[in-house]
Formats: sequence, C-alpha cells, structure tokens
Amino acid sequence: MLTIDNLANEIDGKAILKGLSLSIKAGEIHAIMGPNGAGKSTLAYTLGGRPGYQVTGGDASFNGVNLFSLEPHERAAAGLFLGFQYPVEIPGVSNLQFLRESLNSQRKARGEEPLSGGEFIKLAKEKAALLGLDMEMLKRPVNVGFSGGEKKRAEMVQMGILDPKLAILDETDSGLDIDALKIVGAGINAIMRKPDKAVLLITHYQRLLDYVKPDFVHVLAGGRIVKSGGPELALELEREGYAEVAAA
Repeated sequence: MLTIDNLANEIDGKAILKGLSLSIKAGEIHAIMGPNGAGKSTLAYTLGGRPGYQVTGGDASFNGVNLFSLEPHERAAAGLFLGFQYPVEIPGVSNLQFLRESLNSQRKARGEEPLSGGEFIKLAKEKAALLGLDMEMLKRPVNVGFSGGEKKRAEMVQMGILDPKLAILDETDSGLDIDALKIVGAGINAIMRKPDKAVLLITHYQRLLDYVKPDFVHVLAGGRIVKSGGPELALELEREGYAEVAAA
C-alpha cells in the first residue's frame, strides 16, 4: 500500500529525514517511535504534503502511484488521512459543515455522487456514537473550545466519515487521559483494522499500543529507521528508553 524508499528531506535548508525506508501492506498496523527531534512528525507532514517540507531524495508510492506527484487534496482523495498532534481550530465553520464539504469534495474527485444532507447526518451520527462524541459537539465550530480529548475524538470522527485507506496518526495519544485513550483506541480499531486498510501510528509511548496492537514497531532516530521488530520492541523501549538503540 505504502512504500517509502530512501526518503530524504529538509526544512529551511536543514536535513531532517536522511534515507528512510518503510513498507506498509494493507491490513497492517505499524508504529513509529523515537526520541524528540528524530523526524517522526516530519515524516507524517512530508507524506501528507505539508508546504515547506522539501523532498531532496528517494520516493514514496501509495497504491502504485507516486505520492509526491499528488497535491495534498489529491492524496486525501486517494485515501490518505493525516491526524495531527495538535488539531487546528477553525472559527466560524461547524464540524458538520466542514466534514460534509470534505467528504463530498473527495467523493467528487473519485467520480462518486455526493451524499445528501440526510445521508450525511446518518453517517455522522454513526461515527460520532462510535467515538462517544455528542452530536451537539459537531454543530460547534471546528475544535473551538474543545478539550484536548474532544479534539482527538472529533478528529477520529472525521477519519471515520472520510473512511481512508491509510491513516497516518501523529501522536494521537497526546493530551488524552486514560478514558479518552480507550475510546480513541477503540475507534481506531473499529474504523481502520480491516484487511483493505492500514495505519501508521507515530507515538512516544507504549500506552496507545496497549489499545491499538501494532504488527510492527520501528524506531526512528537521526532521520532513519534504526531498528524494527514486533510489539515487544515497544515494551523494550518503554523499559530501557531510546538512548542505546538510537546510538546503534
């Protein structure tokens, strides 16, 4: 589904990723862990197409298509979803308006018919219930006045509605208490743990992986993946930290 080969990039002339390679197949959940400044969020933003993240080497393909040949909205329409560590606020635009426009824009790009108002509301209620989010919250401006946990749950509702093929979730566990973590973890499993979908989780800590069990865990340090393994690798990192593996 996603193949990254020797990817290098820079921000404002500073090299961040320095030859990163990774392959994710449909049906798999991968977790990337690593110390601060290793390039984890940079990887997510580069794959998502955030401006300012200049690819200087290597390539990435998404379902056989050169990912970097696509504009950000084209990547989204192709089925890529990027979850942010700090979801942004959009005053004056309700969640329902934002989500309906986003979904129907992607459907149009894929040559599909837009959902009617009634069809969309039914879908939104279903996904909001899955994440324990009151529909009244979706009538409010996007993330305005939301707690950290509410922002993350709203983002997972967005993921459920857009129904991507690949979700790249950048520190989704950031700012979540234990109850919100359980809800978000259950939502990720319900939405994305399917044979035709895949997930790339970016996290500092093991705790999210207690709820969303990864198939593979990778350590990113110095702009490269320096070690890969199964779920047990995350437990090792939790016990021993990153210093030894990052220096290897």
